[in-house]
Amino acid sequence: MECERLILATGGSSYGFTGSTGEAFDMVKKAGHHIVPLRPGLVPLETKERYPALLEGLTIKNIRLKFTDGKKQIVSDIGELLFTRSGISGPLVLSLSGKISDWLNEHKKVYAEIDLKPALSLEKIEDRLLREFRANPGKIIKNTLKELLPQRMVGLFIKLAQVPEDKNVSQITQKERKDLAGLFKTMRLEIKRTMSIKEAMVTKGGVSLKDIDPRTMESRIIKGLYFAGEMIDVDADTGGFNLQAAFSTGYLAGESASTSLS
Repeated sequence: MECERLILATGGSSYGFTGSTGEAFDMVKKAGHHIVPLRPGLVPLETKERYPALLEGLTIKNIRLKFTDGKKQIVSDIGELLFTRSGISGPLVLSLSGKISDWLNEHKKVYAEIDLKPALSLEKIEDRLLREFRANPGKIIKNTLKELLPQRMVGLFIKLAQVPEDKNVSQITQKERKDLAGLFKTMRLEIKRTMSIKEAMVTKGGVSLKDIDPRTMESRIIKGLYFAGEMIDVDADTGGFNLQAAFSTGYLAGESASTSLS
């Protein structure tokens, strides 16, 4: 096929069932363009621990996430987290998954720490537990924690804290109370990997911005060739920003291509 102007907007490698398989990148690379390596963006994370599968489908709200590689850390806003069969997802996870993917590609050990009560300090949680225990000394710990956690989490939470679920709260030791409070503030998971690029919402990487004129979206390598959308090495947070990038670059490429013909 011969043409005077060509706009490539074939997408990234995410959501392959839509026809966006990433095949065009090979063609563009052979034509002399630099392709920034493709990685998953806005993607769920797989954890080393298996217990998220027990909570699959459960969304916990008003929590905060902290990711750390041992030296650096990223702290999220307060929001929602979704447990999946193999790990964690939800808005907070998806928003930070790109950086986590980069850390993992650097062969770093990455951990996620879930703060179930970000509005409360560790001391205030301990005080809250102590008040609950004193107010209901005849209750077992499992029933008491139902006031503080989603019901589906209670059994697992107690197991992680290594407290017998049928233990009477009047028998809970100071150490056990501190362990429970600590788990509210730091529920730790080791991140094994991101899910595959096929399960990602967007593709990170693509045609290098250095090879594209940002005023027209025309290739700096081949005159008359334009790029738009997820083919380009541009990605953003959730909230419609990636769609806006696709719309804006598509509009600019189309306008530039048509104008250049007139």
